[in-house]
Amino acid sequence: MAVAAAALDSQRIFVASQWQLMWWRFRKHKIAVASAVVVAGFYLVVLGADFLAYADPDASEAQRSLMPPQRVYWFDGWSFSPYVHGFKGARDPLTFKRVYVPDPSVKVPIRFFAEGFEYRFLGLIPTTRHLIGVDGDATKTIFLLGTDVQGRDLWSRLMFGTRISLTIGLLGVTSSLVLGVVLGGLSGFYGGVADTVIQRVIEILRSIPTIPLWMGLAAALPRDWTVLQVYFAITIIISLLGWTELARVVRGRFLALREEDFVVSARLVGCSQMRTIFVHMVPSFMSHIIAATTLALPAMIISETSLSFLGLGLRPPAISWGVLLQQAQNVQTVAISPWLMIPAVPVIIAVMAFNFLGDGLRDAADPYGR
Repeated sequence: MAVAAAALDSQRIFVASQWQLMWWRFRKHKIAVASAVVVAGFYLVVLGADFLAYADPDASEAQRSLMPPQRVYWFDGWSFSPYVHGFKGARDPLTFKRVYVPDPSVKVPIRFFAEGFEYRFLGLIPTTRHLIGVDGDATKTIFLLGTDVQGRDLWSRLMFGTRISLTIGLLGVTSSLVLGVVLGGLSGFYGGVADTVIQRVIEILRSIPTIPLWMGLAAALPRDWTVLQVYFAITIIISLLGWTELARVVRGRFLALREEDFVVSARLVGCSQMRTIFVHMVPSFMSHIIAATTLALPAMIISETSLSFLGLGLRPPAISWGVLLQQAQNVQTVAISPWLMIPAVPVIIAVMAFNFLGDGLRDAADPYGR
């Protein structure tokens, strides 16, 4: 029986496609599979940011400035009834800063699928339902992660910031993927002058210090641009700087493939050069491109967060992880209001998840892996 099972497994491997082999190897990488679940969770937040946010991210109130996070109590007695305690605010006579103290006499119940601000779910369906919220008295609100200096709810702003930061990374990687595959493919396939010119451009771009280049490009953006215009400009800037590494990988693969039998056969049957490149050569190492793209995503996210944190990228009223971390730039703020550092947590988790996922995909795409 064991011999028959081994023979059956061997037969399955011999007849399996490249994608099936990649999937079988990938699912053995437990950390990569768990990271894929985490990444999927982040992009679910991107799709449902409005549903997960229970308050308008731009609504501010000076009387609620720098409120600490509220502790959630899941049971009221023996019944499952989540609630938070209210806060009493007063001025500290020594520092003249507003201090908040929990008020156990006030219980603010947390409701699931509660009414809230109006939005369009997935940009299409108008609704006012949110995952959590407070029904009834409009004067009672919750602040699960506290508030910022302007009294805006940090949880809701974090949901919207996740959408912006991850979509910038995704769009930036998509643009870099197109540039890297096209220019790297042309460089490796044609060689000669085209190869020399493209490689010199890559070397020049990689030799420029990143931070001064970001500063120069960010300073060139008009200050009166809208949030949408700045968003697309930052995406283009990041993608223009991120395509060089992928282009070199693609060039190396094309140099190895252009003399293979299937490429020569494609030429002999009359395939055009563009068809040979994009129909026959690129799909042969598409799994490697996917792995390289996954590993490039965290670099894109870090780039956007760093630019916005330094004030060179997205600017308020835009909301991103970097913009949220701007208020935690000095030690005094961090010491007094440490919850302002919370947006750094999803940055760390997302970058680690993308790196583990990329490692798993790279190992799974290795034709010599087992």
